[in-house]
Amino acid sequence: MPYKTIIYEKKEQVVWLTLSRPLTGNTINLEMANELVDACRAINQDDEVRVVVVTGAGEVFCSGFDIAELRSVSADNLKQMNSASLSSKAVAGLNCPVIAAINGDALGAGLELALSCDIRICSEDAHFGFPETSHGIIPGGGGTQRLPRIVGKGKATEMVITSEPIDAAEAYRVGLVSKVVPKQKLREEAEAIAKKLVSRAPIAVRYAKEAVSKGMDVTLAQGLRLEADLSFLLQTTKDRAEGIKAFLEKRKAQFKGE
Repeated sequence: MPYKTIIYEKKEQVVWLTLSRPLTGNTINLEMANELVDACRAINQDDEVRVVVVTGAGEVFCSGFDIAELRSVSADNLKQMNSASLSSKAVAGLNCPVIAAINGDALGAGLELALSCDIRICSEDAHFGFPETSHGIIPGGGGTQRLPRIVGKGKATEMVITSEPIDAAEAYRVGLVSKVVPKQKLREEAEAIAKKLVSRAPIAVRYAKEAVSKGMDVTLAQGLRLEADLSFLLQTTKDRAEGIKAFLEKRKAQFKGE
């Protein structure tokens, strides 16, 4: 696909979305935000895609929004740009599981983008933070809402109001990332996780993601009803029948997303 600020790479059933403005630290400008929205829309319309991996070109994952562009855009564009939500919302809205392969610092809107993913792994040199309060603003792309849901209110509040970043070891300790690996092993690790997810029943994976994600925003009773409804729907799928048959025959299931 003819994108200028991201690289869209489809390998069988996995799409790699690479932020590609390395000379700016992969900062998100309006063009990149729009391209990410377009790419995510295309992914949701492609039934072949089962997993998405988001990463950055060069030494940084994403160091936030392009401040230089924010100073120069028109009022209309500024309103659009204020959507750190544009990119993070688009990624959060993907139907299939999303892995963030964080190859360096994830700051501001970059951290918000990572928080929009389902699984986060990072390189040993990565740092995470929201510098916004030191600039007189607050995170505007979901950071104040998604971070406490992942690391808890106390740690999230500390990170947001102090503007102090944390390193990869601390990110792992508080549950912000699930694995820390040497930089040269990051892509290999992301590919291994993607391969594992591709082998699972795609409809079940999608419903499981929906149950966890939506369940966080409702009461326990409502979440349990949602889980029961989605579980009931899965009973009618061919994949469910294949899963049981494969188990009984002691072989690997061949799921088709049906």
